[in-house]
Amino acid sequence: MLTTTTSTTEFKHKGLTRIQLQQVLNYIQTHLERDLSLAELAETLNLSPTYFASVFKQAIEVSPHQYVIQQRVERAKLMLSKTDLAISDIALQVGFSSQSHLTQQFKRLTGVTPKQIR
Repeated sequence: MLTTTTSTTEFKHKGLTRIQLQQVLNYIQTHLERDLSLAELAETLNLSPTYFASVFKQAIEVSPHQYVIQQRVERAKLMLSKTDLAISDIALQVGFSSQSHLTQQFKRLTGVTPKQIR
């Protein structure tokens, strides 16, 4: 089985081609601040939402929704260390609905709060 590293995610060659996976990952990065629906992500590859969710999870071993959350937390982490923006502004800029939602997901994934990172 072919395994390579794509940014911070492992890609196992199942279901999606490397080009398709890179296309959808780039789309997510470009539109991270938006409310990204499963249907919208599936549409980038002309796949049904159900099939897309299945092959995406096979490819990187995490659901599309969880991947988007992880990427938002990573971008927030970067912004917390590189900018003086308010945490509430960062939350909105990376696509969370509120500072509270950012803090909840941030703590779940990193074990610390955004304020502790800053």
